[in-house]
Amino acid sequence: MGRNTRKRRSPLATKVIAGAAALAVGGGGLVWANFYASAHESGPSHNRTRSAGAQVATIQCPDVGQKLRKVPRGARAGVDRELAQLDKQITEAYARLASTRQAQAGDASYVQNAILGPLKSKRTAALDRIGTNIRRVGGNAPQGLDRFAGCRGMGVDQPNDGNAGNGQDGQDDGGQGEEDGQGQNGGQGQDGGQDGGQNQGDNGNGAAGPFAEDFVDINDVQPGSRDLENGFAANGDGGSQGSFTAVCGVNENNLFNSDNLIVAPGVDNGAHHTHDYVGNQDNDAFSSDEDLANAETSCQNQGDKSTYYWPVLRLQDGTQEFDAGDLGGGAEGNVGKILKASEAEIKFVGNQQSDVVAMPKFLRIITGDAKAFTNGVANANSSFSCTGFEDRQVTDKYVLCPEGSQVVRTSNFQSCWDGQNIDSANHRDHVAFVQQDGSCPNGFQAIPQLQVRLVYDVPAPTVENGQVQNPYAVDGFPEQLHKPITDHNDFINVMDENLMNEVVDCINSGEDCQ
Repeated sequence: MGRNTRKRRSPLATKVIAGAAALAVGGGGLVWANFYASAHESGPSHNRTRSAGAQVATIQCPDVGQKLRKVPRGARAGVDRELAQLDKQITEAYARLASTRQAQAGDASYVQNAILGPLKSKRTAALDRIGTNIRRVGGNAPQGLDRFAGCRGMGVDQPNDGNAGNGQDGQDDGGQGEEDGQGQNGGQGQDGGQDGGQNQGDNGNGAAGPFAEDFVDINDVQPGSRDLENGFAANGDGGSQGSFTAVCGVNENNLFNSDNLIVAPGVDNGAHHTHDYVGNQDNDAFSSDEDLANAETSCQNQGDKSTYYWPVLRLQDGTQEFDAGDLGGGAEGNVGKILKASEAEIKFVGNQQSDVVAMPKFLRIITGDAKAFTNGVANANSSFSCTGFEDRQVTDKYVLCPEGSQVVRTSNFQSCWDGQNIDSANHRDHVAFVQQDGSCPNGFQAIPQLQVRLVYDVPAPTVENGQVQNPYAVDGFPEQLHKPITDHNDFINVMDENLMNEVVDCINSGEDCQ
């Protein structure tokens, strides 16, 4: 299996691999230990296991990128690089957390003193550089950015709200109200356990998650239920009822990389996990809009050079993939066989209340949140289901499908646009979801809603005695523990004007086109 060729490679890649080398074990993989001692608890609709006395499982830091709302355009490149540096710092701190379990067991203050304290110092310096980048172009740097420097240890349980220790409002520019983030438990996680990792299981695959509690039998999911409201289909009985289907394949060209052109442009391995790409064939961290416009496309309609990408789904069966020793792959805990979708349905639909208008070229949209486990659920969006059971959707669990049924991942994108910007400082504010009545918020216009449905033939994992064998999981930032709630999807519109007008006409006239 191949991957696309980079235009440039940063020397940071070799540095991070060297920093993680202490975790390397036989076969070139990494042990990202699961710090999980289980006690079973059955609920009415889910079979759950809850943490009982686990050590700090991961590191939770304020997501600065989602908080920055007013970054001058001229400062965004520099700010994005510093935000990527913050992500790299968390990844490296998590590597130290995973490789020092014995030391942590013997010293209750080890995590705070040896991991969280140094991490805070590094983050403070990066946050200072963010302020410098903004002031350099004449902008006003948010006050109190250093309030976002502190991180805390946390357990394996899902956060209950969307604040994730990021301050009470979770959306301010300057961190007013932001606590230091260390937590009253001295960084020992939500459970505060001291078992020293004696009851850790690695699910037979050496990866930090998923855990048994991350799976649910599809028969235990109630029809018509979904954990979150974001992302429901925008079209309905009125308004614009047509659709346009883009036929772009399932990544037959084996185009993979661990970049993220939207969030971390110009940064190698900005995603810290591997993406599948369909559509545009020249998408990496260093691709300019001109590169995208001049690229080849896997779409049948050659006027569609849009890039559609999402984290790969892997079967954690011990397979050594092409990226087993690479950043974004095995070097950051993303291990096992990459599963290619058997179907990738890419469809644009309309709006319940009105006609849609054309998307601007190079519009960027992210749906879901790759850091939802530590950030909280506010921006989580993608869902899992099974063929034959798609009236049952679940956002915070992977699904166990019956024999003959396939796993389905679904993402319905934001479908309201501010009418001005192709991107925003936090990559979210320029687009919005429809309101409950299907209309767009004030100041936003309805655009075609992108819906991505991915189908996979996945062997059903075995869950016994609180352990899961041969699980599947989406790739993710290592500190996110492969939680299903971190699934996400990305899109850059690179349709030519004629095709975009055709998409709009089809949707507004009620036709189904491709």
